[in-house]
Amino acid sequence: MGQVKTTCPYCGVGCGVIVEDGAVRGDPDHPANFGRLCSKGSALAETLDDGGRILRPRVGGKDAAWPDTLDLVARRFQETIAAHGPDAVAFYGSGQLLTEDYYVANKLMKGFIGSGNMDTNSRLCMASTVAGHTRAFGADVVPGTYEDWDETDLAVLVGGNTAWCHPILFQRLKQAKANRGTFVVVIDPRRTATCEIADLHLPLKPGGDVALFNGLLTFLAADGRLNAKWLAAHATGIDSALAAAMISLAEVAVLTGLPQEDILTFYQRFADTERAMTVFSQGVNQSSAGTDKVNAIVNCHLATGRIGKPGMGPFSVTGQPNAMGGREVGGLANQLAAHMRFENPDDIDRVGRFWQSPGMARAPGLKAVDLFDAVLDGRVKALWIMATNPADSMPNAGLVRRALEVCPFVVVSDCWDTDTTAHADVILPAASWSEKDGTVTNSERRITRQRAFRAPAGESRPDWWILKEVAARMGWADRFAYRKPVDIFREHAALSAFENTGGRAFDIGGLAGMTHADYDALTPLCWPVRADGEGSGRLFGDGRFFTPDGRARLVATPFVPPAGATERRLPYILNTGRIRDQWHTMTRTGLTPRLMAHQDEPWLDLHPSDAGKLSIAAGDLVRVRTRHGSIVLPARPTDAQRPGELFAPMHWTDRFGSSGPVDRLTGPARDPISGQPELKATPAGVAPVPTLWRGILVGGAGPAGQGDFYHARIPMDGAQSWELRGWAPLPGDLALADWVAGLLGEAHCTERIVLADPERSTWRFARVADGVLRGFLALCTSRRYQLPGRADVADWIARPFDDAARQALFSVEAAAGVPALTERTVCACFAVSRATIETAIVKNDCRSAADIGKALKAGTNCGSCLPEIDEILRQTLVPS
Repeated sequence: MGQVKTTCPYCGVGCGVIVEDGAVRGDPDHPANFGRLCSKGSALAETLDDGGRILRPRVGGKDAAWPDTLDLVARRFQETIAAHGPDAVAFYGSGQLLTEDYYVANKLMKGFIGSGNMDTNSRLCMASTVAGHTRAFGADVVPGTYEDWDETDLAVLVGGNTAWCHPILFQRLKQAKANRGTFVVVIDPRRTATCEIADLHLPLKPGGDVALFNGLLTFLAADGRLNAKWLAAHATGIDSALAAAMISLAEVAVLTGLPQEDILTFYQRFADTERAMTVFSQGVNQSSAGTDKVNAIVNCHLATGRIGKPGMGPFSVTGQPNAMGGREVGGLANQLAAHMRFENPDDIDRVGRFWQSPGMARAPGLKAVDLFDAVLDGRVKALWIMATNPADSMPNAGLVRRALEVCPFVVVSDCWDTDTTAHADVILPAASWSEKDGTVTNSERRITRQRAFRAPAGESRPDWWILKEVAARMGWADRFAYRKPVDIFREHAALSAFENTGGRAFDIGGLAGMTHADYDALTPLCWPVRADGEGSGRLFGDGRFFTPDGRARLVATPFVPPAGATERRLPYILNTGRIRDQWHTMTRTGLTPRLMAHQDEPWLDLHPSDAGKLSIAAGDLVRVRTRHGSIVLPARPTDAQRPGELFAPMHWTDRFGSSGPVDRLTGPARDPISGQPELKATPAGVAPVPTLWRGILVGGAGPAGQGDFYHARIPMDGAQSWELRGWAPLPGDLALADWVAGLLGEAHCTERIVLADPERSTWRFARVADGVLRGFLALCTSRRYQLPGRADVADWIARPFDDAARQALFSVEAAAGVPALTERTVCACFAVSRATIETAIVKNDCRSAADIGKALKAGTNCGSCLPEIDEILRQTLVPS
């Protein structure tokens, strides 16, 4: 196959990519990224290895044939419905599904099974934005486009580390700052990489967003900055919104923990800047007050009439590639297809007539947290999970795993084995990103084609095909007679325009008559795309909204603190989030060694003052405990944290370490309107865990289960490796031999070579087969002696174990203090380490990030490492 244009499968930016001869590069013609890709997108070609893929259906852990498996799934769902009713079954989908996949799933559940129980992991991501936009605009729409990032004079970034989570948009904003002097405000409890371009950083208390924006609305009113003319013509609710928002500057300072002068600087800048844009992400959404946070932000833009025009307005950035496409087809449990709603009986009737449904769902289904509660207590007895890993990503993950264990029938469609497939009765091999054909919609409402460029691996199949085959076996073959994705897309587009006289925002009726050739050639475009040719990228410029009276709604948003309160045993607040080079639960990015090189283990950030009180040093193990569980992590003291607050990344799972998912720690508290869980403010306790021994394992089988020691798997080129640290004594004598054999994966045909040096508290073990090194384990119970480096050991794996190897691996050297982390990769795109950058600064006289880019290429692709390069420059050029 020649050159193929498709879409990156990671965040909601929706970057276009070109695949050619097995290489992946950015599409210079795609308006989302103009050829740029982040570190994850740049490494996509490295994730195409089918090793470890699920290649055949499995039933009860054994391979099965597709016809038999599909028959089983259809029969078990039918039997459950017959015995317990349609609400005893449920689907749980994902923003990783294409729009066409999502459409078929939603149609099957809500239109034919007759239950609202189709929800998605977008509930964890964007549900509060959906609810907030619907309250304010009458529709789930993002008003602006990415061009606004280029044209704004004030960018307020709330609750998101844009530099790491949406790096292509961050570079766009950075360019706007250079071109037009855009003033950047970052509102985030943590000092993140995004703060490198901030003119003002407001490290507010977790949950303080509503108080801050209520204060802004109060300030705008008091300063005479409300746009009374626009409000009178285009909005309602200003009086009730102001009454609920009324708050003094001193009160805002108390509730946010911010200095009054910094708050006032922000308020004055917003008041004085017509082209003001507020960008918000998961720190706003993942909250027990997430919907009110969204509306508090939107209120300030509506009150000033700053919406629908270039460079201004509220802008939600999504976390998944098709979170918005899933909402278009009704993927959330409280939605119908094409932005129609259960609250409107006419909508239920309309969708039912269009689908020729035998029994439409009449009420919303169970939202994600409630759904898994219902699985645990037996109300839901058959569950189908598609393209997501709730055993790791859901809050209170331990409860979710118990629910999956007791559920009578669990089906999982996925590409790789995960902590969720471990609980499945039936596993269906789904086509992966490179094999799927359809569409996705990004954060600016831009629909882009995702084109397959490889044949499905093994017997894997597209999700839409699997769903329509099950639907046919349940008796609805004629209503699911899709042959290709274009058939589904045409139906989806036609439904969006069906009896739509302009009252529904989502309308792509102009695409309903597409031929197969048109669909194949579809270029990126923003909706609406109406059949009459009308449409627009930016919405609301005419002041018309999708409410019954056409006016926007300002919503009263009284301040409510986070649901969980700290106490003596749980005195800290735990925040969770993403890091630069990993994606969700690492099923794809974890395959790529260079994406592990920047942050290769999970960790816990805490403020140095808190670390000092607890006698915790960098790298020490700590136990983090909440009301929902506990995990052990290495500590990383940093003044980027506020005192009393903690941060841990969300990505690591049982398949990558003993800590398992951080969502073991988060709880079920959720927004009462959106149902989105609070993942950013969990009361927690921290205690040091004394380390009795350290170790590294390269090659071998790796640890099995949790055990009384910490381990983290770190993929490397040519080998898997593990960091090991224990808080219980090493096993003795024969028990140690068996334990080592398990770690090394020894078999009858292998030889073990041992160096035991108790005097220097050191043990080393090599597994050799046919004279070749297959695995190596080093253990040490003293800090006085160092372990060999993982990279040095990896160089010897799969090579003859000769005298040179023995000398390199079995020599024991004294430790020269704690080694600096200078070999950590900074630029993942070009594999440039911190040490290399430091050397270039000193030896090549590099004085700027541009100089570093010229010398090393670091920072010249996605730019997500530029904040760190700037930090290294400051530290290296300015003597400490």
